[in-house]
Amino acid sequence: MAFIELYKDKLKHNYQFLDTLLKKNGKEWAVVSKLLCGNKIYIKELIDLGAREICDSRVSNLKVVKQINPNVETVYIKPPAKRSIKNIVKYADASFNTEFETIKLLSEEALKQGKIHRVIIMIEMGDLREGVMGDDLLDFYEQIFKLKGIQVTGIGTNLNCLNGVLPSHDKLIQLSLYEQLIETKFNRKIPWVTGGTSITLPMLKKNQIPKGINHFRIGETLFFGNDLLENIPFKGMRQDVIKLFAEIIEITEKPKVPVGELAENPSGDLFEVDDSDYGEMSYRAIIDIGLLDITTDFLIPEDGQISIIGASSDMLILDLGKSYKKYKVGDLISFRLKYMGALSLFNSDYIEKRLV
Repeated sequence: MAFIELYKDKLKHNYQFLDTLLKKNGKEWAVVSKLLCGNKIYIKELIDLGAREICDSRVSNLKVVKQINPNVETVYIKPPAKRSIKNIVKYADASFNTEFETIKLLSEEALKQGKIHRVIIMIEMGDLREGVMGDDLLDFYEQIFKLKGIQVTGIGTNLNCLNGVLPSHDKLIQLSLYEQLIETKFNRKIPWVTGGTSITLPMLKKNQIPKGINHFRIGETLFFGNDLLENIPFKGMRQDVIKLFAEIIEITEKPKVPVGELAENPSGDLFEVDDSDYGEMSYRAIIDIGLLDITTDFLIPEDGQISIIGASSDMLILDLGKSYKKYKVGDLISFRLKYMGALSLFNSDYIEKRLV
């Protein structure tokens, strides 16, 4: 069975680096745990590191957080589905919202449960995912301030999540101005302006984050240590917190070009023949992981001589290149991962998860 290893010491290093950086700049922050897909061992590790606010987009994962430590603040970070309202109020201390009718249901459920549920209103800033349009914001707030059982504790935005719109100083200034406008008009304090995410961290290091942005939500950079603006390692952080290992189940020298009439494979792909490969051979390894677990674009072999040829549902084919003499059947091939690939693997019941 293929397995993931998450390294405690490297995760601790990245957590402490971020904690120091954000506190030094006067910013509160929360860990986004959705990558871990509710794995109790890994979530406990986050809590043991000191995480006191955890964000997730699955209410079942927030339930795990509360089971481990009820005192950890939990935030549901997408607009709630109506059918999930009861559990969101039960397991999430706060939620991101964009619809008045949904907030009204949260209000009613919070009163039933004898709670105050906190809401953060997400504002559309150009990436065209979730968010109230700026022109509608004041009317929107005027309605929700009248509801009982809820407390408006923040405004926020998401950038680069759908269409790749990058954060900028101007966009974050605009978010801060929305907060000031709301506070002035309604005489209500909005404690959080949560405009910081992994992709805005490089701006923080360059002192480009407006003072009004006082809250960050960090997931990808914590686990992968990357500067998402420049697509390079984030100086001072570890990029090898998580690795994948898969076992070789076959090694054979085979032609580079398939033999026979070609048609689309089950994935809908048609093999394109490179004329220079006719008559050429290569040592191919098959490993015990496939498209059911991960898309090959998100895998990075640690051995630079190895290249990925392709995959079927449960097997992945590698060209061992000049490294073929190093390997035998039963050996493990190690991979670094991109974020979306790791997300798939953590969500797979077929991949063992280990804490090292």
